[in-house]
Amino acid sequence: MKLVYRSAIFAACAALLLFVAAQWRSAHAQDASQPDNSTNSVFNDFRQETPGHMHHITVSDLPQPYATKSSAVFSRPVPRPADVWPQAPSGFKVQLYSADLKGPRIIVAAPNGDLFVSETNAGKVMVLRGMTADGKAEQTSEFASGLRLPFGIAFYPRGPNPQYVYIGNTDKVVRYPYQNGDLKARGPQETIVPDLPAGPNHFAKGVAFSLDNKRMFISVGSHTNVTDIDKPDSGEYHRADILVANPDGSNLQVYATGIRNGSGITINPQTGELWTSVNERDELGDNLPPDYVTHVQEGGFYGWPWYYTGGHPDPRFPGKHPELKDKAIVPDVLLEPHNASLGLVFYEGKQFPKEYRGQLFVAEHGSWNRSVRTGYEVIMAPIKDGHATGSYEDFLTGFVLPDGSCWGRPVGVAVAQDGSLMVTDDGSNSVWRVSYQK
Repeated sequence: MKLVYRSAIFAACAALLLFVAAQWRSAHAQDASQPDNSTNSVFNDFRQETPGHMHHITVSDLPQPYATKSSAVFSRPVPRPADVWPQAPSGFKVQLYSADLKGPRIIVAAPNGDLFVSETNAGKVMVLRGMTADGKAEQTSEFASGLRLPFGIAFYPRGPNPQYVYIGNTDKVVRYPYQNGDLKARGPQETIVPDLPAGPNHFAKGVAFSLDNKRMFISVGSHTNVTDIDKPDSGEYHRADILVANPDGSNLQVYATGIRNGSGITINPQTGELWTSVNERDELGDNLPPDYVTHVQEGGFYGWPWYYTGGHPDPRFPGKHPELKDKAIVPDVLLEPHNASLGLVFYEGKQFPKEYRGQLFVAEHGSWNRSVRTGYEVIMAPIKDGHATGSYEDFLTGFVLPDGSCWGRPVGVAVAQDGSLMVTDDGSNSVWRVSYQK
């Protein structure tokens, strides 16, 4: 009888322990669609994006293709709550410089301090000038209109007295005559590079000039996510490339290939190297492949569509082009996958502390092909002796609400004449000014 009694007590205790354990597991369960942040995984989401947080993703961190299911979490922005503001590191101040634009995209500082901004969907380039006592743009003017999905903006020649403003339309590069201080184009549009492959996908064309003003670079994104570009009807001619031409548009050639969508381009003022910010392909899983920023080697091959992040074969093209495996270049800075990395600029101002000078700032527009949001921020990629260290730091965050909905989407970055960092945000139709408070 005693044995039966003790067995019953033991069984009851065991059942209680199993129940408590089950409850604990339930309370601490990790949703399979969320990143497992209890591990040392380098892959995070917006909840870990805080100013000053350093990241370093390496090739050895990459999972296998299809390790997670592909997701679609689209990003229609919600109105910014009145008590929400972008967050920058300690010592920095964030001001709303303009809220009157329509889908501001790339922003570029003119030599005289004016800020040129492309309004892509409106087909315009606007000019913002000066600053009021409360930090707002003093004057806004329409420089040019009637453009077709304008994106990239560049002054030519580089230096204190440019003669032209070049604009990357989706189907051509055009230019307008310009002198310092012009708020409106002083002459008609001139087509410099006609017949570029146009949208609808990856329509943005970046434009940049070499330090010696002898070469013009044009970024052209792919037409598709991935496709067999060996097929004559792939629609990918002169796409997923960076092109190069003379400033007058002559001698158009391919500068580098395999860059799926490197719409953001700029020149490292220290080394003269071309840099790009790249949206990699989708539908291989949450954490594959990383988006990236990198310097671009002339004649370099960066993988698309056959390979990614160096010689990793895309499983959708088994056995294709083995001769290219060892030629695929590993980018300089690997970012969270699906970040939608866009505009970038090297910091040449003197307002920020000296550790920021010469560093690379990049706008991350934000993910959609991931089960959790990532991006929606501006990052800083450290540069040492002219070369990237491979890591990056969250700099301007807070564009996603705690419930996961986004209100802002950074696109372009520029350094203003006073050394502040200007950030366009096409989610809230704003331009943000980040200054350092000494």
